[in-house]
Amino acid sequence: MAFDGSLANQLLIAMPGMADPNFNSTVTLICEHNDEGALGIVINRPLTLKLGGLFEQLDLTDPDPETAKDPVLLGGPVGPERGFVLHGTEQTYENSIAVSEDIRLTLSRDVLDAMANGAGPNKTLVALGYAGWEPGQLETEMLANSWLSVPASTDIVFDTPFSERWSRAAQILGIDISQISPDAGHA
Repeated sequence: MAFDGSLANQLLIAMPGMADPNFNSTVTLICEHNDEGALGIVINRPLTLKLGGLFEQLDLTDPDPETAKDPVLLGGPVGPERGFVLHGTEQTYENSIAVSEDIRLTLSRDVLDAMANGAGPNKTLVALGYAGWEPGQLETEMLANSWLSVPASTDIVFDTPFSERWSRAAQILGIDISQISPDAGHA
């Protein structure tokens, strides 16, 4: 069976009134979506943890001081002990997947080692945990109007302030998401 309805490289924008607190007011980059399910990284939930703290946990000594100040994000409720790095494509690492022509997702430690040494990718986003969907689950949620989707942009993924990503992603569709009622209705 061919799977051609992939939402990979799309930003999922949680609709107002999203019942699941893990996703209320979130923007999630879908990194993989196929007939086995979907994997995404929430890109607008910074933790109090900074990269310096993560480097310390990984016993990376004398990390690059500028990189150490960068925030770590809560990438989703699944596997919060696992690290994920979204980054540009100028370098390749051991365990990376192409999300788009401009964005890679790396799950191996070599990217963090490079970042700690000040030799990592120019644009990065480090997250703990991910959002996962079983086969057909994301499609069902889309049909239930739980999410809006727009093509991913490196500007929103890497450069837009975290607090603006939800509204800025919706603006791509010409929507002021703050004006949408959280109460879903059916005609």
